Amino acid sequence: MKSAINGCVIALAATFAVAMAGQAVAQQKGLKHYESGTKEFWTNPPPDWFLGDETEQQKGQAPPSGPPTGASDAELANIVKKIKLPAGFKIEVYASGVLAARQMAWGDKGTLFVGSFGLGNVYAIKDNGGKKEVKTVLKGLNMPTGLAFQDGALYVIAVDKLIKYENAEANIDNLGQGKVVYDDMPSYAAHGWKYIAVDKDGWFYLPFGPPFNIGIPPTSVSQIRRVDPRTGNAEIWALGVRNSVGGDVDPRTGKYWFTENARDWMSDDIPSDKLNMINRIGEHFGYPYCHQGDLPDPKFAMGHKCSEFTPPVVNLGAHVAPLGMKFYTGDMFPAEYKNNILIAEHGSWNRHKYQGARIKRVIVGPDGKNPKSEIFASGWLEGDQGYLGRPNDILLAKDGSILVADDWAGAIYRISYSK
Repeated sequence: MKSAINGCVIALAATFAVAMAGQAVAQQKGLKHYESGTKEFWTNPPPDWFLGDETEQQKGQAPPSGPPTGASDAELANIVKKIKLPAGFKIEVYASGVLAARQMAWGDKGTLFVGSFGLGNVYAIKDNGGKKEVKTVLKGLNMPTGLAFQDGALYVIAVDKLIKYENAEANIDNLGQGKVVYDDMPSYAAHGWKYIAVDKDGWFYLPFGPPFNIGIPPTSVSQIRRVDPRTGNAEIWALGVRNSVGGDVDPRTGKYWFTENARDWMSDDIPSDKLNMINRIGEHFGYPYCHQGDLPDPKFAMGHKCSEFTPPVVNLGAHVAPLGMKFYTGDMFPAEYKNNILIAEHGSWNRHKYQGARIKRVIVGPDGKNPKSEIFASGWLEGDQGYLGRPNDILLAKDGSILVADDWAGAIYRISYSK
């Protein structure tokens, strides 16, 4: 594990250096701007591609880098003491040393598989008599943030390839090269990391983000596809989606709901990130023409009205960065939580005072009308910009508790309830 951690440290340090270098350039040379509507930009993006289209008001902002070795066990013990939850709920550390942890998936035999952001790793976590053993079972993949487990196989999506690893739990120490089962995807790194949601038919919903902050996207992205991993067949299910890294299938209706990160560089307070629901194949959710359901883009509206597009079910707030979400279908939490949506908000970077870094609860019927939202878990953010952690995925456990992935602290938490 030591060598894996050393490799992670180097990778994260490099990411930090690139981000800070881009920030320094922006500060020295005035407002940053890129002509992002070209193939050269998409296929060879500059390391600070996210800094394009700066405004004077927000000049110099850049994504912060977390501690390269994650949080220590002592630090995690202190962090969980600061998390605020409703009465009766409890949070504890499920596993540490899961660096840059992203989407989680359960194996049939209780193995927890976890993807990662930026490190190329996939982890497997086993419970050995109450002690969690974390193994790095795959290395060197391209942003393997999205995972699913189905029919004994582990599926990993790494930007432009969906890879299947047969009999994953039986071959945990030697997963091999895997088999590419779908690769009709562009290789753009920017917003190319993905998330997998599985429907009742075993098809995967996959989001395709545009390779920039704002602009007219290539025709192969800014969409959600529904893919059959057994045949490689695919449908374009939704259009006009900016950056979605989370979604789930409604157990009541079978409809797909997804979180969406809105554009940057407008202001601290607009536009709002969103929670959306797809009612029919081919719906358009507004990007890049309209944001938050009612805000035409100042440059790219191009005569389009927001009424042309599907509005969000909920506007979640500006720059909260909603990522992984799940319908709560367990039996441990109080009955009123049944079929509520729990959303991991990763938190801001393009805002002077960060917000997010929490879990939001959305109470809404299957028709998406009259939603109510409230904060379920908070405390990973101190002061204006002091991250202790950044939640990014939620997974239901067999006993009805939930697991929460935190790529900042490199940890998995467990939230449970008792009367």
